[in-house]
Amino acid sequence: MKAFLFIPITLLLFSLPGCDSAGLPETESSDLSDFRPVDMVYPLIDSAHSRWFFFSSATRPFGMVNLSPDMVVDGAWNAGYRYHEDTIRAFSHIHAWQMSGIPVLPTTGNFKGHLGPDVYGSSYSHDDEIVQAGYHKIVLADYNITAELTSTTRVGFHRYTYPESENSFIHFDFSTVLGPSDTRMGSVTKISNTQLEGFAVMDSTIRRPKPVHVFFVAEFDQPFERFGAWQHGELVDVADHIEGERTGAYVQFKTKADEIRKMKVAISYVSIDEARNNLEQELPHWDFDAVVEDSQNEWNNWLGRIEVAGSDEQAIRRFYTDLWKALQGRRIVNDVSGTYADMTGDERRIGQIPLDEYGKPRFSHHNSDSFWGAQWSINTLWHLVYPEVTQNFVNSMLLMYDDGGLIPRGPSGGNYTYVMIGATTTPFIVSAWMKGIRGFDIEKAYEGMRKNHMPGGLMSKTGYEHTTTIGGGLEDYMERGYIPWPLDERSYGFHQAGSGQTLEYSYQDWALSRLASKLGKSEDEEYFAARAGNYVNLWNDEKGWMWARNRDGEWSEEIDHLRYGGPWVESNAAQSTWWVPHDVNGLAELMGGREAFTEKLNHSFEQSERHMFTSGIAHAMETIRDYRRVYINYGNQPTMQTAWMFNYSGAPWLTQYWTRRVVEEVYSHLTYERGYSGDEDQGLMGSLAVLLKIGLFSVDGGVNTEPFYEIGSPIFDRITIHLNQDFYPGERFVIETVNNSRENKYIQTASLNGELLDRPWFLHETVVSGGTLRLEMGAEPNKEWGSAPEHAPPSRTR
Repeated sequence: MKAFLFIPITLLLFSLPGCDSAGLPETESSDLSDFRPVDMVYPLIDSAHSRWFFFSSATRPFGMVNLSPDMVVDGAWNAGYRYHEDTIRAFSHIHAWQMSGIPVLPTTGNFKGHLGPDVYGSSYSHDDEIVQAGYHKIVLADYNITAELTSTTRVGFHRYTYPESENSFIHFDFSTVLGPSDTRMGSVTKISNTQLEGFAVMDSTIRRPKPVHVFFVAEFDQPFERFGAWQHGELVDVADHIEGERTGAYVQFKTKADEIRKMKVAISYVSIDEARNNLEQELPHWDFDAVVEDSQNEWNNWLGRIEVAGSDEQAIRRFYTDLWKALQGRRIVNDVSGTYADMTGDERRIGQIPLDEYGKPRFSHHNSDSFWGAQWSINTLWHLVYPEVTQNFVNSMLLMYDDGGLIPRGPSGGNYTYVMIGATTTPFIVSAWMKGIRGFDIEKAYEGMRKNHMPGGLMSKTGYEHTTTIGGGLEDYMERGYIPWPLDERSYGFHQAGSGQTLEYSYQDWALSRLASKLGKSEDEEYFAARAGNYVNLWNDEKGWMWARNRDGEWSEEIDHLRYGGPWVESNAAQSTWWVPHDVNGLAELMGGREAFTEKLNHSFEQSERHMFTSGIAHAMETIRDYRRVYINYGNQPTMQTAWMFNYSGAPWLTQYWTRRVVEEVYSHLTYERGYSGDEDQGLMGSLAVLLKIGLFSVDGGVNTEPFYEIGSPIFDRITIHLNQDFYPGERFVIETVNNSRENKYIQTASLNGELLDRPWFLHETVVSGGTLRLEMGAEPNKEWGSAPEHAPPSRTR
């Protein structure tokens, strides 16, 4: 990247509104010894650059309902809640991976619902806005309506304060594009003057190949006077029902000044009856404030699993905002009863999650973006702090395996999407088992994962390759030891990037080989462990980087080490070279040894520091060619692990230095303008930020037969992880730092449970048994601590 490119970015950062933490909620006291984690959360973070599923306010952990204002209703990117847009067009109930549904809006005056959201939308001011975890308040200025939103897991709860008006409305618009998909059709029926029911069919997308039905029941605390509807932009006369393409419905009533009207909207992907049952089970009353309180208490319990102590209030606020983000996005799709929609076959089917002895579902079923990068984020955070979440997700994956024959890598609305590449859920499941999370059928899981690693499985499919099994290049990988680039004249999907695919398959094969070893499947262990060495076939010693080869084995002359895309998955050769998490020692040997490895990686960080370790501060910047020509990008997943790799090469002080620098430049901001530098990806980058700040990580994603954590440089004085004793024997694990500060970032000495620790890693078993890691910090690096070859974490070749 040329030097002149960095000047505008720097100037931009200092000129952007909000970059001095404008809009940051105030605490009642500067005393940080006693606070509720939920009150530290800042939902507006990075909201100027939101994609459809990024923003959250009125939602629960992994909630089916994620109710919030939409300023932009058309698009998967740059849509939903957008801080700088001047119009609110809807309050919609679903903001999920490739899913949306049930947009509503209260209005007054002349009815304009049939004219579309660009006409009936309302202006607003952030001065009249309150946004908290579990609650959102905003004034629709054009209608003088104060709207308040909260939710249970499956029910959106609205409280509207109206002005005096002869014509007040609430409308349901099933004629509009909504986020990633169009609305194919809608149906609304008046059941009484206090209840509506219906459904919307959300159209398929390039990523989600089949439509999704969203059913709803809406209840009103006061009777409405009239039910009306429209179709194709024209008002139509109806009695109590409207159905078809480009339809919408509304209820009408008179209001006095400051009259409060409440509405509950329950949803289901199964049926109207299940939506009604969700409503009855989760929200049988009309106490709005009680629901807000319950939501925030629930969030507080989840966030309180990790307690942090320190003197930097903004750091604490940002930490709990990151942790909050780590518990969202990958949303529940089953009903209270355990019913769910299965779209893996030719016809839509209703399935049932097995019930426990109390008649409750044994686990929850989930919608999810890809697990691409999960090995460096939620693998570590969820497995350690929220093992019950991990267990839910694994069982959800196996349920889809039962239904459709494949363990998914990113399901949406009961569909396989084949998002990204490879078998990204293999490391997630393997590391869960290795860490003692055993509440699932491991033989079934192994069978499904092995299928994904063989022809016809997920490794045979590249991104969004719905109807063929060619673009994954698996047969070439098995035969040649690498995937050629280009694979074919034809593109079978997204990310048909042979070199990047080869590297990721190698790691995923290593993960599966470790489980095969644990389960006594020796032939499979040997086979997949051998495939895990395929990464070496891409090392170009002349170039000094991983490279691309064609079918004849010749090195590509079409690329340079900073060219984005082509043979690389959302990265370049300089970034992808480090994509060998299972064999860092082997990679170092290819580079000429530990010192050469350290020098090369450190140089990459020095270059990346010039552009603040990212490809710009927003997705719009990341798509610009020159911003992509970077060595390290902590705004995306491919280099999440890089700062931790110095622990393997005898330079743990550089892990301590660079993890702190990444936190300072990328994950310290707490404004609507900055936060995740482009894309948080449903908890992946939030989880990474949490791990960076508590100083624990797993470069290999926890797939070793004896999982372990590497040590970084915690930013807090004390970190307490409360362990789930349904899974782990210990009560808590504490990380204490002494003399810690921004300057004192280097570990001088370490002790674990009172014993000196001379290496930068320790076993998962030790953590979950409970105990204390104590780190003495200083301003100068202790280059002796943890630097001996025998002190390095395990690798495939050591």
